[in-house]
Amino acid sequence: MQVPVGRAVTVRVPATSANLGPGFDTLGLALGFYDELEVSTRSEPGATVDVIGEGAADSAAPVSTDSSNLVVQSIAHAFAHAGVAMPGLNLRAHNQIPHSRGMGSSSAAIVSGLVAAQGLLEGIFDFDADTLLRLATDLEGHPDNVAPALFGGLTIAWTTEDGPRCKRLLVHRGVSPLVLVPSFTMSTKQARALQPESVPHEDAIFNVSRSSLLVAALTQSPELLFESTEDKLHQDYRAEAMPQTSTLIKLLREHGFAAVVSGAGPSILVLCSDPAQRVEAAKLVAQHEESPWRALMLAVDFAGASYAPAE
Repeated sequence: MQVPVGRAVTVRVPATSANLGPGFDTLGLALGFYDELEVSTRSEPGATVDVIGEGAADSAAPVSTDSSNLVVQSIAHAFAHAGVAMPGLNLRAHNQIPHSRGMGSSSAAIVSGLVAAQGLLEGIFDFDADTLLRLATDLEGHPDNVAPALFGGLTIAWTTEDGPRCKRLLVHRGVSPLVLVPSFTMSTKQARALQPESVPHEDAIFNVSRSSLLVAALTQSPELLFESTEDKLHQDYRAEAMPQTSTLIKLLREHGFAAVVSGAGPSILVLCSDPAQRVEAAKLVAQHEESPWRALMLAVDFAGASYAPAE
């Protein structure tokens, strides 16, 4: 079967923050900050992409606007899995999620492409949740960011011989995320290159205890967020590559705020136990930082990626 010419869908995918301090390559959180995508099929082969916002032609780091675009590649990956010839495509991307800042922009692109394909192939091929997670992990390499982008909430991701798996959990209503976004960027590949191949045994035990505690803090006991966000596996090793991030996290934690590197950085995630604490954290940053940090006071997204027929 083929997808009819003129079929169109709209997609919305949340930003994400991975690691959350001690949960390296395992924990992820969906945030109420979104990329939106409009996709329609056409008779002419190939794909054209119109980008508005992050990654636009007039931005500091424009993305490709042809078939090499990551969203288009993700759609193609889904169509190949379904065994259906990919039609010509017109895409219009409205991007809010900052690129190369540790907020899951590449995961959002991958997930938006897969979910767009899911919508275009409705009635022709069905994608279940496990398949979407596997296809997304194929492209991203790790499930910790794509899982919350797909399913929302707090996710615990792991891999098995049969592929990636995840468990979605609801977050306590008191948890109030603050994301501090700098003007400078950080390459995930560069950040991973700073990671040692092995860590001391006691550091591994430390992180197991803190990541376990963090799940409890996020779902039941927000008063434990500060202690549960301590980390010895990755943040110190990457600090030299983003000294401004490291310095600001130290300042926030000295004042009792549960601040961690968001994903690979350089953005900072502050997990506050209530909205008032979040406001205080933002005020502290504004008082002490000469360079600008954009403060995003966000909700936890509970829905994950979604699609609907375009009107």
